[in-house]
Amino acid sequence: MNPRAVFAGFLQREYLLFPSASPRLDKAGGAPLYAAAGWRVWEEDAAILSRVGEDYPRVWFREFESVGIDVRGIQIAEGALDIRYFRAYDENFDFMEKNPVSHFARYGLPFPKTLLAYTPPSERAQGWADSVSPRLAEIPKEYLDARAVHFCPMSPAVQMRLLAAFKRGTTTTFTLDASPALMTPESMHIVRALLDGLTAFIPSEEELRALFREKTRDIWEMTEELAAMGCEIIVVKRGKNGQMLYDALGKKRWELPPYDSRIVDPTGAGDAFCGGFLAGYLREFDPLQAALYGNVSASLSVEGSGAFYPLDAHPALAEARLHAIREMVRRV
Repeated sequence: MNPRAVFAGFLQREYLLFPSASPRLDKAGGAPLYAAAGWRVWEEDAAILSRVGEDYPRVWFREFESVGIDVRGIQIAEGALDIRYFRAYDENFDFMEKNPVSHFARYGLPFPKTLLAYTPPSERAQGWADSVSPRLAEIPKEYLDARAVHFCPMSPAVQMRLLAAFKRGTTTTFTLDASPALMTPESMHIVRALLDGLTAFIPSEEELRALFREKTRDIWEMTEELAAMGCEIIVVKRGKNGQMLYDALGKKRWELPPYDSRIVDPTGAGDAFCGGFLAGYLREFDPLQAALYGNVSASLSVEGSGAFYPLDAHPALAEARLHAIREMVRRV
């Protein structure tokens, strides 16, 4: 069967430390997993496109399938691939990515042997990102007929190749989240090429400000300039401040506050938003409604740990939040 939505990006093995909760050590994570879960809050038939090594726990594949995620697009490369990801949060849920040893000592926890010689993804050897990125030849042909594809943060070159491949199929809806490597003034020509024909571009506020740097500090000016490159919808993720939404076709602006959730683990909340946004867009074909769906997926995601935590919520809870947040949207 063809999946309705494909989520392409890096899978990870998460190591997360919290100031007042149990650590999350060597668990399945990564942007496409959180995005697929954000989608699954509302819809079925999600698929992941990624690469892992032979050391990746096979039991996780069965876990993904048990919650309705197609794993045919997860290719297993020869040998081991380092996809470890460490993050430590402070009391305000801001994160610190320094030497893991010091953080485990700070929390009085034994250091896991599986984190020895850890290097953050941004500091790994050249070529690492290519080794864990989806490859064109490995895309299941059924995926090319998916209704929608979301591209999680990857190198701009990989996103460009994947986008071109899916445009040759029957997919009609494309959303993309930016990587820091893309969001620099020097890369504006690549941004322009990626946004041409894109349904929605969903960067964070920090990434957007880095892209425009000193050109302008007005977020709305930034969104309008990006939309003029050929993208229908620009959504700016603002973490604890919610989202800003610009609809290029309707020339409309909105500000969405975050739903007032009890935060336990903010990991992957932005990705969950992207998945919920895509589900809402395919249901309503309305930018604002799509953003509301994404907002609710993110609100459920932060209330517990693990990508699949939102799937334990009763469907009525998601619907109730959808109605509640709709009343708090502000037209600008």
